[in-house]
Amino acid sequence: MTDARNETSTKTPGHDQHDSLRDRASHAYESAVNRAGETAETSREALRDAAHQTGDFVESNPLSVLAGGLALGAIVGALVPRSEREKDLLAPVGKKVGMAAMAAFAAAKEAGRGELADRGLTKDGAREQAKSLLQGVATAASNVGNAAAEAGREQIKTSA
Repeated sequence: MTDARNETSTKTPGHDQHDSLRDRASHAYESAVNRAGETAETSREALRDAAHQTGDFVESNPLSVLAGGLALGAIVGALVPRSEREKDLLAPVGKKVGMAAMAAFAAAKEAGRGELADRGLTKDGAREQAKSLLQGVATAASNVGNAAAEAGREQIKTSA
């Protein structure tokens, strides 16, 4: 009986080394779990901060964001090839949109011409106004020159 007790109470050098390796592995595992938890929390905080900053930027610059989104969409649309199905489905829509845009442009052009004509700003009216303006400038320059010459003559008469 004493032999059995001695065997269980005494450990072999290999057994001590095994326990030491197990303790180190357990410690390394716990350390890795703790670091992973800290990293996850830091990442969540950074993500939360980035989301708030993005929201603030969008609120303060909505037109810039819209323009950027449209530009990005145009780039992606230009880079991604269209399928035959897309062509079949979107060709009539594209034609309708194009025709509507041309009609809107023509209507805007006509309305603009009408507004200009109501204000007397036709091609002929603009020429007449430019001619009148140039004649007015020439007359004013002539009058200024005459007034300067007359003032100079008067100064010479009073000095002499």
